[in-house]
Amino acid sequence: MFVKSLTLKGFKSFASSTSIRLEPGITAIVGPNGSGKSNVVDALAWVMGEQGVKSLRGGKMEDVIFAGTPGRAPLGRAEVALTIDNTDAALPIDYTEVTIRRTMFRSGGSEYAINGTTCRLLDVQELLSDSGIGREMHVIVGQGQLDAILRATPEERRGFVEEAAGVLKHRKRKERALRKLETMEANLHRVGDLTTEIRRQLGPLGRQAQTARRAATIQADVRDARLRLLADDLVRLMNTLQQDVADEEAMRERQGAATADLSAAQGRLNEIEAAAAAAAPALTTAQDQWFALTSLAERIRATRTLADQRIRLLAEAHQQEQEGTGRDPERLRAQAAGEREQHQALLTSAQEAREQLEVVTTTREAAEQAYQDEQHRVARLLRAAADRREGLAKLEGQVAARRSRIEAAQSELGRLAAGAQEIEVRAARAEREFAALESGLADDEEGEQGLDAEHEQAQAQLAQARTSLERAVSDERAAEQERSALTSRLEALELGLRRGDGAAHLLTWSSRSDEADAREHGVRGSVASLVRVQSGHEVAVSAALGWAADAVVVADRDAAAGALRELHAADAGRAGILIERSVDDGWQLGQSGSGAVWALDVVTAPDALQSVLRELLAGVLIVPDAAAADAVTRDNPEVVAVTAQGDLFTAAFVRGGSAAAPSTLEIQSAVDDTKERIAAVVTRSQSARFAVQAAQTSMDTLTLAVNATLDRLGESDARMAAVAEQLGQLGQALRAARGERERSARSVDAAQAALSSNEDELATLQERLDAAHAQPSEGEPDVDEQPRLAAVAAAARSGETEHRLTLRSREEQARALEGRAESLEAAARAEVENRRKAQLRRERRQREAQVATQVRDDAEVLAAKADSALQVALLRRDEAQRRRADLEADVKVLRERVVTHAEQVRALTDSAHREEMARAEQRLKVEAMQIRAVDEHGIDPQTLIQEFGPHLPIPHIPGVDDVADPAAVPEPTAFVREVQEKRLRVAERKLTQLGRVNPLALEEFAALEERHTFLTTQLDDLTRSKKDLLAIVAEIDERVQRVFAEAFADTAREFEGVFERLFPGGEGRLVLTEPTNMLTTGIDVEARPPGKKIKRLSLLSGGERSLVAVALLVAIFKARPSPFYIMDEVEAALDDANLGRLITLFQDLRDSSQLIVITHQKRTMEVADALYGVSMKGDGISTVVSQRLRDVTPASLQAPQSVSAP
Repeated sequence: MFVKSLTLKGFKSFASSTSIRLEPGITAIVGPNGSGKSNVVDALAWVMGEQGVKSLRGGKMEDVIFAGTPGRAPLGRAEVALTIDNTDAALPIDYTEVTIRRTMFRSGGSEYAINGTTCRLLDVQELLSDSGIGREMHVIVGQGQLDAILRATPEERRGFVEEAAGVLKHRKRKERALRKLETMEANLHRVGDLTTEIRRQLGPLGRQAQTARRAATIQADVRDARLRLLADDLVRLMNTLQQDVADEEAMRERQGAATADLSAAQGRLNEIEAAAAAAAPALTTAQDQWFALTSLAERIRATRTLADQRIRLLAEAHQQEQEGTGRDPERLRAQAAGEREQHQALLTSAQEAREQLEVVTTTREAAEQAYQDEQHRVARLLRAAADRREGLAKLEGQVAARRSRIEAAQSELGRLAAGAQEIEVRAARAEREFAALESGLADDEEGEQGLDAEHEQAQAQLAQARTSLERAVSDERAAEQERSALTSRLEALELGLRRGDGAAHLLTWSSRSDEADAREHGVRGSVASLVRVQSGHEVAVSAALGWAADAVVVADRDAAAGALRELHAADAGRAGILIERSVDDGWQLGQSGSGAVWALDVVTAPDALQSVLRELLAGVLIVPDAAAADAVTRDNPEVVAVTAQGDLFTAAFVRGGSAAAPSTLEIQSAVDDTKERIAAVVTRSQSARFAVQAAQTSMDTLTLAVNATLDRLGESDARMAAVAEQLGQLGQALRAARGERERSARSVDAAQAALSSNEDELATLQERLDAAHAQPSEGEPDVDEQPRLAAVAAAARSGETEHRLTLRSREEQARALEGRAESLEAAARAEVENRRKAQLRRERRQREAQVATQVRDDAEVLAAKADSALQVALLRRDEAQRRRADLEADVKVLRERVVTHAEQVRALTDSAHREEMARAEQRLKVEAMQIRAVDEHGIDPQTLIQEFGPHLPIPHIPGVDDVADPAAVPEPTAFVREVQEKRLRVAERKLTQLGRVNPLALEEFAALEERHTFLTTQLDDLTRSKKDLLAIVAEIDERVQRVFAEAFADTAREFEGVFERLFPGGEGRLVLTEPTNMLTTGIDVEARPPGKKIKRLSLLSGGERSLVAVALLVAIFKARPSPFYIMDEVEAALDDANLGRLITLFQDLRDSSQLIVITHQKRTMEVADALYGVSMKGDGISTVVSQRLRDVTPASLQAPQSVSAP
């Protein structure tokens, strides 16, 4: 087993993904200070589960994430992956290669994974601890840790040995077992107390359950009798209903005849109304024509008035236009012609000046050319004379050489220009590609930060949604369980309200009567249904009321006498009766003591029942316990004290004892409270159900979002890695293209400069050669003509300037005259146009005046015709109005007839409706009885008649105490109503004789018995579990002692040997602080270097202390080897001799373990099998290069292999 690779991404200074591939043996990691070497050690410790921030050289865990540089933004997460070769199966996992990955997000979230599967930190630690790599990380020896090992306490040194031996995991298991024992001891005491208490309650509750079982049998007999009487009543009502249906047909025939008469009258009314409706359009048309002609006459008169106004306005406009005059166009044209003549004269003068300027310019150019020719002639003659003196042969040789150079330079320049153009194209293409990739990489990095944040946010939201869903599901399940329990309790309580005593008979007798009979009976209801008691005082108030708690309330004494007569007649037993009264006896409550309350203060009842309750509860005080009741009655003999348990105290007697059957008042209060709790629980259950649906929808959506962000994050990582590789290749190509372009440009400039220089030299040499050939003699040239030609040229330039000024002045005057002429001509044209438009306006006004006159005349004619047509329309309108009035009178008569027939039909319909209402009332009675069968007895009407109808024989129902003898069972008897009514009374009386029955006793006894059995079983299980845990703790202690003793003996032996090798002639050993207690003993280190007598570690030098610490670590490594060790600059304080001894130990460890050493020592590098270099450029980002030293060649030393992907 060895570390195969380490991948860092965003961890401290490793901003880009960097992979380090390791091999067995010694691996040395080197590099300058601050380049990030120790960050590799921190990454190894971090990925293996290190939780100490100081151990990672930081202030908080977020410090491990790349914090950014001036040229690169910070990242949102850090990720380290450690791949371990497990071909020897040292790790207890079925993989030959194990990858442990840890990811840290800037928001604080952290993830662990083993081979891509998400796991816990504990899973990683236990996996590594089986191979000797514990959570204390003794295999990682960081900077400054050697001295910390020596300054450690004996117990801490013991921890190093235990971790190497794999004991630490067993100690953690022992601690967990001891914590379970503490919790289990508390549970044992609690379960024992619960079992004793439940055993004490089982006796009284069992007796109550037996009574409830007998009451259930009697109630079954009562139910059978009630069902048979109810079935008989239902059959009688249904027969009566069938007889009442026969009269319906005759009533329907009379109603049909009356309806036919109404239809005939309605038809005639419809015809007359149709005629009236047909006459209405004629009247509307006549009215519309009259209104239209009236409007037309008004419009004609208005048109005539407008025509008169138009004629008057046109005449006024013509008169105003005749008064206005403008300038004469002919005079303006004459002025423009004069200006044109002056302009033409100036143009002629300017042309003459231009011709003179051309002559003067030609003269000046000729004079200057003559002067320049003379200068060139003199210079050429002077050079020719000199060249003749030097020799014509030399000049000819120089000219030939320059021509050869020019041809070669032109050829080279062409070649360089073609190459430069090709280089320029390549460089531009590389720059474009590099810029595009660099921009894309920056965008991807910015996008990846956003993706990290988005992924973290989505994960946090998903965890929150999952928690909300679990909480909502738990709430819904708890609400449903509570609702089910409360519903069962309500059903049992309502069953307890169905008593069989006289009070129950009176309530049933009142409910079976109709509304009028019920008012005559005067039964208001039971006390339990009319009185409300504050929660917690039901038992006390019921005890205080006594028989009145189960009594019936009636309206007056007559109603009470009627109720007693009914009880005697029906032989229904006895009942307490309270009579409503409105008389207030003026009872005033006194002040209650501490913790006590008057019974009347906790009771609420109708006003008519208040005075009765005052008589019953006058002087009754509710107190907390028996001691308070005894004290109250001793000091106040007139007061009756009742405790919360239902014990009643007076000055003369005490009544109470253990819990009896609850009263009707208690059961009714429990029913009301249970209904309120059910309503609240149903509301909570619905809210929880809605919350579950919303949370499930939210979690599904967020799960998709998390998967989507994770996929995009993976795609972004792959894309950034590919782009980074391409960017490196393009960067190299771009740098090469830029260098080649600069060299080519320099070559082209040099070639161009050489060509220009050679051409200039050739021209000069050629001119000198020609002059030398043309010069006949070697005399000096004549220079007297130059001054004269210079004076002539200066005079020509002065004359040219004067002529140019004259020409410019005449041109400016000509342009001014031309502008004035054009302005006068434009004014003349405008005046002509204005006069033309005025003539057109006059002609248009004349035409408009003629049209207005014609319109006025026509309007007068049309006005007369419109007045005539208006009279005719008026007559037609009056005729249509008279016809419509006649039709409306006929409609009124017919409507009265229809109303009469409708009243007859309505009367018959009302009669039929009353008959139908009577039948409906009969049906309602049938339905009410059917509903009663369903609501009170839970049986549908059809089944009621089929199984309990009067036509069926009645089987015998055995009682609780009857012997189960099939031969002695009586034969079924026929239905006789009087017999069944007597049977019902007898059964109800038996039920009354049982007294108060706890309807919940059976359920509570079964539940309590089941709970007692369950707790007894749990108590046995807890006792056995405690014994098992104690056995596990003892086994762990024995194993820890044995494993630690063996590990210490091996470590002590190895320490003596290692110390001898590091300190030849010295003496060192490990001793136990408490040899008799192997579970808690510590380890001390005794070290005596050669030539010294001291053994205290504090007196050793720094190098000696480092060697002693190394000796202890190496002894542990040898005694209990781990697959790999990481050492960070442990040899920094050693001299050359001690370094050699330490290197020898490294070589020994290489045979059994993999060593990863951070070092600056050259000798340590020489013994390494592989060498990794960590460097950091100015961008603040660490990069890594590697070299396998056993494959080193001189060539490979010049080009190390890169293993980073910056």
